[in-house]
Amino acid sequence: TNSKIGVILTDLADARDGELLAKHNITHILSIHDTAAPILEGMTYLCISAADHSKTQYFRDSIMFIHESRLKGEGCLVHCVAGVSRSVTLVVAYIMTVTGRGWVESLAAVRAARPCAGPNLGFLRQLEEFENTELTEVSDTDITLLYNNNDDENSHNDE
Repeated sequence: TNSKIGVILTDLADARDGELLAKHNITHILSIHDTAAPILEGMTYLCISAADHSKTQYFRDSIMFIHESRLKGEGCLVHCVAGVSRSVTLVVAYIMTVTGRGWVESLAAVRAARPCAGPNLGFLRQLEEFENTELTEVSDTDITLLYNNNDDENSHNDE
């Protein structure tokens, strides 16, 4: 867990802890597990009902969801069941996208904040594939568009 960047990585139990969510200004919850569904009122959810198979198809949606919450100055909690593999994979993909760093360095940053972080071998391969094929494309288009859209909204407020 690291709320300094507005992203909290945790398990299913903490995702239901209203006090924890309020303490960290969590408004968005990215839930990835077999029975992922909105649990708490007043939260914005992205629920991915996925078993332990390919996550790359979910990377783009997850990255945009996390980034939108951060641009609003709000916190995003990302969880799977144990907070060790599936959710870690999505947070690492997000860190790769916003920093331009590779998966090894991004995973090390996550492990510094959450030592139990350990995506399975299949997910590590997907992060490597993401780094080699899609990272530049996602970084250059979607994140730039998000920032530009946010700037447009702010410029209207200044007029």
